[in-house]
Amino acid sequence: MQQLPNDILLKLVASIMVGGMIGLERELRSKSAGFRTMILICLGATLFTIFSAMLGAPGSPDRIASNVVVGVGFLGAGVIFRGETRISGITTAATIWLTAALGIGIGVGCYALSLAGAVLVLVVLFIFSGMDRIIDTINQVREYKIVFPYEENQQHKYEDLINKFGLTIKARSQSKTGNMIKGIWTVKGMERKHHAFIERVLADNSVAEFDF
Repeated sequence: MQQLPNDILLKLVASIMVGGMIGLERELRSKSAGFRTMILICLGATLFTIFSAMLGAPGSPDRIASNVVVGVGFLGAGVIFRGETRISGITTAATIWLTAALGIGIGVGCYALSLAGAVLVLVVLFIFSGMDRIIDTINQVREYKIVFPYEENQQHKYEDLINKFGLTIKARSQSKTGNMIKGIWTVKGMERKHHAFIERVLADNSVAEFDF
């Protein structure tokens, strides 16, 4: 059995370590692409880069590695989910993309740059997540569905209540079935204002159904 050169072994170990560090953060947050996935992505990108240099040298050593960027896009697309009010998984998809880039960097021997990139990725994922929470308390988007009895000249009372609590309506729809009105609103505003609005609606005995 042919023995692997030390530099290739170093690249494989480095890719496992870098992918593991990033994957651990995703795993701790219970994301769809976690510890093992990120290791495999980083290791795979490193191997493709190594094989590309072997198969393509000296004319086009990047012919396989250049397609890693395209291929990893399919993985990223698989973790993005579109909900009714927001899209989730974009951060994980971007992390997959960056992990593959770090794997390519390790594959070409740019250890220092790849390690620095991994540290920056972890800084963004760990530290900047706190900023996300701060922003969310200032500008939170929620969807409300309220079903209530129809009363003449009162079909917009909950929309008026949303405005009264200082919230902004982004989208709205209302429908009437029998004597009941169903209103759906996509609303943005400060978290404490959302909580105040929710408490007000929960205290309204005329509400037949409230999803928030």
